[in-house]
Amino acid sequence: MSHMKLLSVNVGQPREVNYLDHRGRTRSTSTGIFKQPVPDRTMLRTLNLDGDRQADLQAHGGVDRAVYAYAIENYHFWEKELGRTDFAPGGQFGENFTTEGLIDDQVAIGDVFKVGDALVEVTQPRVPCFKLGMLMGIDGFQKVFAKSCRVGFYLRVLQEGEVGASDMFERVREAPVRMTVRDMSHLLYFEPDNKEGAEKALQIEALSPGWRQSFADRIGD
Repeated sequence: MSHMKLLSVNVGQPREVNYLDHRGRTRSTSTGIFKQPVPDRTMLRTLNLDGDRQADLQAHGGVDRAVYAYAIENYHFWEKELGRTDFAPGGQFGENFTTEGLIDDQVAIGDVFKVGDALVEVTQPRVPCFKLGMLMGIDGFQKVFAKSCRVGFYLRVLQEGEVGASDMFERVREAPVRMTVRDMSHLLYFEPDNKEGAEKALQIEALSPGWRQSFADRIGD
């Protein structure tokens, strides 16, 4: 991770959108997944960026999921995988931070980074839901996304501060128990019998409570 950069800061407000459920019925949901890049520097606070809100606070937001980051390297992967050239420059996958150099198999849960005036800590991989399929215009895309383990990660804000496009990321603390975002995601979804891995995950103090509970349940704690 020699070159780590914030390419775009993206925010959005919840809005009501219609979609078709699995029976073809029209339904409505509130979502904040539609993000737009902001041109100026933005204040990153404990719960979110100024100008950004989450609709479903059970699945998104909170201290442990204040900001969602996704790498431009993953953009390139999906462009080839899906045969698309229409991706937005930032926020295409509902992320707040579009980054360069912070890819899933090199960033670990518990790594701490300085970006702009803020200090952030990696807490968990993303858990994609059906709203990602809506955003991408591909029914069921969330399943393909999860299977790829190129899911990006959430950040906890340790120090509030202004951030903006072109800010560099500096890793100031490496997680003492290392498990990459990619490995953590694969462990939860595709290694249901891996109790040794679950025990290792539980040693990571920065891991968000929801993921911690999932692994605790696995080993019977």
